[in-house]
Amino acid sequence: MYIQDINLSSLFVAEPGELYQSKINLNQWIEVLVDCPGSTDLYTYKLPEQLEIKPGDILTVPFGSQQVGAIAIRFLSQLPENLTPEQIREVEDVVSKSFFPSSYWQLLNRIAAYYYTPLIKVIRVALPPGLLGRSQRRLRLTPLGKNQDVSSNTAVFMSPTAQQVIQLLQKTPSGDYSYYYIQQKIKSAYRGTRELIRLGLAENYLEPPKINQPKLQKAVTLLDNNEEDLTPRQKEIIEVLKRQGGELWQTELLQTCSTSTSTLKALEKKGYVVIEEREKLRREQNPSVAGDQAKSLTAAQSQALETIKTLNQFTQVLLHGVTGSGKTEVYLQAIAPLLNQGQSALVLVPEIGLTPQLTDRFRARFGNKVQVYHSALADGERYDTWRQMFTGEPQVVIGTRSAIFAPLPNLGIIILDEEHDSSFKQDAPIPTYHARTVAQWRAELENCPLILGSATPSLESWVSVRNPETPPPSPLPASDEGGQEHIYISLPERINSKPLPPVEIVDMRHELKAGNRSIFSRSLQTALEELKANKQQGILFIHRRGHSTFVSCRSCGYVLECPNCDVSLAYHHVEAGAAELLRCHYCNYGRSHPPHCPECSSPYLKFFGSGTQRVSQELNRQFPHLKLIRFDSDTTRNKGAHRNLITKFANGEADLLVGTQMLTKGLDLPQVTLVGVVAADGLLHLSDYRANERTFQTLTQVAGRAGRGEDPGRVIIQTYTPEHPVIEAVKTHDYQSFCDAELAEREALNYPPFGRLILLRLSSLDPIQVQNTAQIIATNFSEQTGFEILGPAPASILRVANRYRWQILLKFAPDALPNLPDWGEIRALCPASVSLTIDVDPINIM
Repeated sequence: MYIQDINLSSLFVAEPGELYQSKINLNQWIEVLVDCPGSTDLYTYKLPEQLEIKPGDILTVPFGSQQVGAIAIRFLSQLPENLTPEQIREVEDVVSKSFFPSSYWQLLNRIAAYYYTPLIKVIRVALPPGLLGRSQRRLRLTPLGKNQDVSSNTAVFMSPTAQQVIQLLQKTPSGDYSYYYIQQKIKSAYRGTRELIRLGLAENYLEPPKINQPKLQKAVTLLDNNEEDLTPRQKEIIEVLKRQGGELWQTELLQTCSTSTSTLKALEKKGYVVIEEREKLRREQNPSVAGDQAKSLTAAQSQALETIKTLNQFTQVLLHGVTGSGKTEVYLQAIAPLLNQGQSALVLVPEIGLTPQLTDRFRARFGNKVQVYHSALADGERYDTWRQMFTGEPQVVIGTRSAIFAPLPNLGIIILDEEHDSSFKQDAPIPTYHARTVAQWRAELENCPLILGSATPSLESWVSVRNPETPPPSPLPASDEGGQEHIYISLPERINSKPLPPVEIVDMRHELKAGNRSIFSRSLQTALEELKANKQQGILFIHRRGHSTFVSCRSCGYVLECPNCDVSLAYHHVEAGAAELLRCHYCNYGRSHPPHCPECSSPYLKFFGSGTQRVSQELNRQFPHLKLIRFDSDTTRNKGAHRNLITKFANGEADLLVGTQMLTKGLDLPQVTLVGVVAADGLLHLSDYRANERTFQTLTQVAGRAGRGEDPGRVIIQTYTPEHPVIEAVKTHDYQSFCDAELAEREALNYPPFGRLILLRLSSLDPIQVQNTAQIIATNFSEQTGFEILGPAPASILRVANRYRWQILLKFAPDALPNLPDWGEIRALCPASVSLTIDVDPINIM
């Protein structure tokens, strides 16, 4: 049972160029940043006498005809010259008391400047849903309007448009719709609405922003009294309360005792209990886990832990441990003493699918001190979890990239697990931040260590610690301390000296020559047959979900494509008997599978390529005795699906786990002895300079899922290019040789980590306009120095969701950002119909 009395600590926002304020300012005006599209300026408002407002508060303010959310920034002792007192409107209300400490506010400003993003958009990303909101204008019928029969002879005369509006309103029991909805349904509706208001048949009003509030629920608390004059039923209720520690939620008490609220009220009237509303925290429901004690460490783990424990200021640590080397145990034992000292820890993982397994390990060690924070939580859960961080209690927050904004006071350590993963980078919407870069800044501002853990570190992190003379890949803006420290720690062996699994490379060209036309090589087929007999489990990795990559006519060669994007439609077959579906993986357009070719009417349509669905179907056909679970974004859409599927597999309810990239991200499944990669080539041949790095990381990570338990592991990788240097490096688990070869190529071309990139993405419904705008921006940049311009050029997929896409790539030295115009100046070069995104340090440039 969670009953919490929230008392947010007093945290304040700095006024630009001024000191942080620790007491109420008695000035008359305050400048705020409003949550309104296109607005990036500060606006001045009057301070009402009845409200206590401080910088950092979240407010509701009038803005035009709306009420909008706003952040209080700074007090003013006098009005700007262009304003008079008569022009100033009052703040409406305080939604949430101040919560921005000085370091947090500096972090948000740094993100806004570095990623060319308006500050309000950074604040929206940092806050949980519902703290900032916008009111909307609505129209509702008066009692006269509700009783008005438009078709009768006695009806008030009104225009046809007004009749349409009143009939629309009368169709709903509340007689109430937003202006936006009415205008969508009825052409020139504004004329009719004005007429209805004039006739007294309708009225308009402003609906305030819908803001999350704490969830209140009645709780029953036992008082110390002699148990006299009680009925047997009442004595039973008292006994239940005593067993529950003296308090219980009223709904639970009523259910447990099978009693009524009148009985409880009688107890309250006699003075035995108190019934009052308390806040009930909305938290993710997790299964109970058994307690866990710290495990004995290997020599390498012990050395790593001692090094981390000595750090009491900002230091960036690269913890490079092979798969199964026990990085998580190092994290746990590094965090434990910090919690005892009253400090908190922030642990970031790349995918929501990783949080259940990692959370269970942390909860087993630290109990209710562990919080989970990510976008898949319900809005109320995110809101309550976010507010819990302000209590000042030492805690561990585990989450995905958005958790980097968790407002933890007294932060003692930040950990990025699987730091190499591209999921830590946000491509859209803005700000296009990288959680690793923001974590570096936050660790510097909080003066705490940052631990980057991975079996396959990103080349940026590798270079920053192995080659100190090379500038870091995402440099911090200059700090007062004048530098940063980097430490490299290696965990070169698995726990208990278990060997890394041997990797067998199968040349699928030889399989074809030998007459094997199956998507499974003979070696993989044999290994799959042995699974059941040996009572072991396996993982099959496929780089795409769905059934087939594309559908083509064997008669004329026509490929079924998405009408909104320049890509082929992927074939999805959900289950036996279900409709066959073609779906676009970019805009989610879907259609039924046609019986004949749309071009030549031939019935011979063939599926090409293999996704998780097709592989699952083939497994069921060739190995019907094997039970399998499919683990991809199609099967994990529902809340809790990640945990349910992994739990089923861990409990032995399936022999095979078939899935996509989610399988590669840190899952610890000791019973898995076989890992098969169905088609490695789908990862290699992408038009991106990072393709080799991603392929090596993905294949090495998925290979590392095998052989973590008592039985030895085995990895089978199927490919048509076994001679590729990346495949050879994966075969020998040779990270060093891969890095040396890849870094030599990057350095020759001045690509990261030896150069820096900014990608400008432009899109529009008009193909000519977006092309012309891209050319104008590129010409404008050509007049500046200090960087190289690549483009403008069409994106590799020109059209997505009927929007035509062009891009400009800026390449420059790694030690500083170029002196570009601010976001507003660049945006001013675009017409309203062209969308522009500035992606600093892009991960995807396709």
